[in-house]
Amino acid sequence: MENVYENKMKLEFLSKSDNEAFARITVASFASQLDPTIEQISDIKTAVSEAVTNCIIHGYENKEGIIKIECTLYKNSIEIIIIDNGKGIKDIEKAKEPLYTTKPELERSGMGFTIMESFMDELIVESIEQVGTKIIMRKNID
Repeated sequence: MENVYENKMKLEFLSKSDNEAFARITVASFASQLDPTIEQISDIKTAVSEAVTNCIIHGYENKEGIIKIECTLYKNSIEIIIIDNGKGIKDIEKAKEPLYTTKPELERSGMGFTIMESFMDELIVESIEQVGTKIIMRKNID
């Protein structure tokens, strides 16, 4: 991956479901500097949506906390880092399995990481229980 970045931004907001659309639109607007296709913008919005929703529902379990997003634009790609200081993930590999969920009562449960992986070129999940979770996503824009 290129190590010389073109632009960066940071965003912090409360873990309220109202802020999910704000995060999605803000990241998409920032990514638009790379002149992506409509489909690429849609992929980025979807992945950010899933990551932020995971922070709200699983990380903070609907308690209020801070979600941080850091975006870095490179010549032909974007890196999006989404961080919460929530409860963390006990077993990342298990959590990444399609349809695995700790909230079976919720609609669309268990597909968040699968969706992020399919819409982005790279997905890295780091998590420590009782400390929080960091999701790193990369998307190539050619």
